[in-house]
Amino acid sequence: MAVLAAATGGALSAPAAAEGETPPGQVEFPTHCLPPQEAGLPPADGPTTARITVDDPTPRVGDTVTVTYQVTRTPAVNPLAVGLPADVLTPTGRIVLGGVQQGEVTVVGAKRNDPVEAGGALPAVTMTGTFTVTAPGEITLAPGGYTLHTGHLLELDTVCAAASASVPPGPDPGASAKPSASASASASAGPSPVSPSSNPTLLPSPDGPPVAQRITASPLPTANLRTVALGTAAGGPGAKVKVTGAGFVPGAEVTVAGRAGTAQTADRVTAKADELGVVLAELPVTDRATTAVVAYEGAAWTPERGSGPAAYTVIVAAPLPPGSQTVTAVVQPGELGMTQEGDAVTLAAVPYGDGGAAAGRIGTVTVKDARGGPAGWSLIGKVTDFTGSGGIRIPGASLSWTPTCASAPGSPSACTPGSAGTVGPDGAVLASTGDAALVGGTFTVDAAVTLQVPPYTPPGAYTAVLTLTLS
Repeated sequence: MAVLAAATGGALSAPAAAEGETPPGQVEFPTHCLPPQEAGLPPADGPTTARITVDDPTPRVGDTVTVTYQVTRTPAVNPLAVGLPADVLTPTGRIVLGGVQQGEVTVVGAKRNDPVEAGGALPAVTMTGTFTVTAPGEITLAPGGYTLHTGHLLELDTVCAAASASVPPGPDPGASAKPSASASASASAGPSPVSPSSNPTLLPSPDGPPVAQRITASPLPTANLRTVALGTAAGGPGAKVKVTGAGFVPGAEVTVAGRAGTAQTADRVTAKADELGVVLAELPVTDRATTAVVAYEGAAWTPERGSGPAAYTVIVAAPLPPGSQTVTAVVQPGELGMTQEGDAVTLAAVPYGDGGAAAGRIGTVTVKDARGGPAGWSLIGKVTDFTGSGGIRIPGASLSWTPTCASAPGSPSACTPGSAGTVGPDGAVLASTGDAALVGGTFTVDAAVTLQVPPYTPPGAYTAVLTLTLS
């Protein structure tokens, strides 16, 4: 277990559609746009053509997804009686999330536009934002309302919402006439995280904005902690072996069986896990092909619901010629264990306001496998949220790592590093070795870690606990 501490001080474009086809993620919905009161213009009603794209349609829980909201046609018009010069229009909007994750994502666009003549239609705009996936399953994205802010002569907002939703009141005249500096401040503000939906104007209704995009989030991999231990590692044909299993689902029916490599042998019994997930069984080993014992839930052994194999040898005594003696030497199996350098990881500081990546490395882990059987091992890491003063938190899902692993010379097993990606509270694989006829060795495991600190996170130290589990 290690303590981690951190201190604070463009979207991808989607593939183009074929000519004549509607691009993926594009929808059209009726819109009611309210010009600013200072303009003296009537509301503008008409269709909005919008497109929503994502940089990752199949994220995992804890991943950050970048979303792009493009308005390619709007009924909104220039609110001034004079032309708008270039680069005075700043768009903001919301994307409505549904399915397994409810909420809204704020999206913001750059202050960029071509000149617009008096009374002309406002141009197409592009806005981007991000959100963090919090649940596995299908997440829908629908276009919400948007605001077109113009910063020429006066600071004016044209507010557009789906025509089937209630329309908000127009902006207060006194609040609209602001210095131009506020426009650049709005444009420089970063996208905000997902927040619960609270404004009914922006929520899609049965005849409001349709779903434009669907993504499917997968859960983080979970550690399989099922293990078996044998009362003895060898015996003659028909010997009964005491088997102790742990880490199974309480009350589950568990099969204890012999293995020869990856194939199951004829040796097989069933038992029920107790309230702690412990299984006690006695397995008669009659099949001379048996070289290991496993235990599993379900109809057949799987890596997700089964233990690794525990080595077992069936000893068959051959008849000796006269005058001969049997000489036996025993290699005693050892244990699987690990050690780690240090108990704290300090990440690099990031500047207040900018946020960004706080990088560091975990303490090097040494794994020694002296069991001498066919079972490999897995090293799993989990991290809590980072907590600062006043209870301010940075989610544990914001920590990612890039693992490395090396086997010492002479080790029978090859060490495989886990995939680079999110660690999070649900855990991720740091390193592992596979099952084989004979495994073991000494392994050095390391990982570079990076914490993504949100912009304007209050200054101070943020601490989390990283726990490593070897099984």
